[in-house]
This record gives sequence, C-alpha cells and structure tokens, in this order.
Amino acid sequence: MADVQAEPRQCLTARQAGLVACTHCARVWPLGTETCGRCGKRLQSRDTHSMSRVWAWWVVGLICYIPANLFPMLKTTLLAKTAGSTIVGGAVELMAHGDIPVALVILTASVAIPMGKFVAVAYLALSVQHGWTHDLLRRMQLYEVVEFVGRWSMIDVFVVAVLSALVQLSVVVSIHPGPAAVTFALSVVFTMLSARSFDSRMIWDSLDAKPLEASKT
Repeated sequence: MADVQAEPRQCLTARQAGLVACTHCARVWPLGTETCGRCGKRLQSRDTHSMSRVWAWWVVGLICYIPANLFPMLKTTLLAKTAGSTIVGGAVELMAHGDIPVALVILTASVAIPMGKFVAVAYLALSVQHGWTHDLLRRMQLYEVVEFVGRWSMIDVFVVAVLSALVQLSVVVSIHPGPAAVTFALSVVFTMLSARSFDSRMIWDSLDAKPLEASKT
C-alpha cells in the first residue's frame, strides 16, 4: 500500500474571515468597523505598537522590583527603637516563630507570583516577536493565568496598610510602611500594565504561516 500523507489541517483566523473582535467586550464585528457598537471602544485588528509598551512597562516593573526586595517593607517602632524587615526577611521571621502558612502565602504572593509574571510576560512577548508556532493554545492559557493571578501580587501591600492602620498603640508600638512598599506597589502596577498591553490575538498570527510552510515541504 502506498503511504498516504495526511494533509495539514487548515485553520481559519478571525482576520482571514473578515472579522475583528472588540478587546473590551469581546463582541465580533466585520473587519473595517471603526468603533464597537456595544461599548463604543475603537476597534483594531492588531495593536501594532503593543510590543513596545509591553517591554517598556516590563523593564520599569523589573527596575522597581529590585529595591522592593532590598529595602524594608515594614518598619516597627517599639519603645523608640525602630526595626525594619524586607519581604523575605519578614517571611523568615514568621517561619522562625512557627507561622509557616502565613510565611508561605507572603513568599508566594510577593516573590513567586511577581517573578513568574516577569518570566511569563517575557516568554509571551518573545514568542510573538519570533513567530513561534508551537503551543499556541497553552500560550493563550498562560496569558489568561497571568491576567487572573496578577491582582493577588498586591497582598503584601494590603497587609502593610492594614497593620499600619490597626497597630498603633500610643507611643509603645507603631508600624509604618517602609520604602519597599511603594516600589513593590509600583512594580505590581507596571507588570499589570505590561500584561494588559500585550495583544493576545498576535499569538494566533503564526497560524497564517503554517499553510505556506506546509506547501513548501
């Protein structure tokens, strides 16, 4: 029997079908429509300048994240003596006092998630710029995960704000946010802007090149 070579599956994108989706409400309109009839936002098949914004916000967020881990996140004043602790240092102290679950939550929300977001956004941006054609669905799922978990990176800032408001016992004990609280909050905001600037539709653009590559082989 002769070997039968399966034909490559043709994938039709929305742009090839003459459609454009609103990135705000997800309503689909004919290609060439200028504004969304549902939410009034401007329609654009691809944001050609999105990658520049992604890398700009990513770099600024990474710059802010460095001092966020070097400077104290929390300053505690006890009987006129002030002591500060960084994110990792505070988590280590909590572990030493037996509060391992709380320390793990802080390390996850303040170290693992931000670092994971930096790696994920950089990976997505590089995959689009280099036209990678593998794992398209997984990359889209990764982008959705980054969008979902990004908001939880602020948990450390929330803890500092709550402690500063509640633990004010006259002149005996007082807690104030350290300089790292500001830079950490800025880092979270900038990484969120970086992820929001990413046009996830460009992940699927590599499908346009697959039929051409298959026809040459």
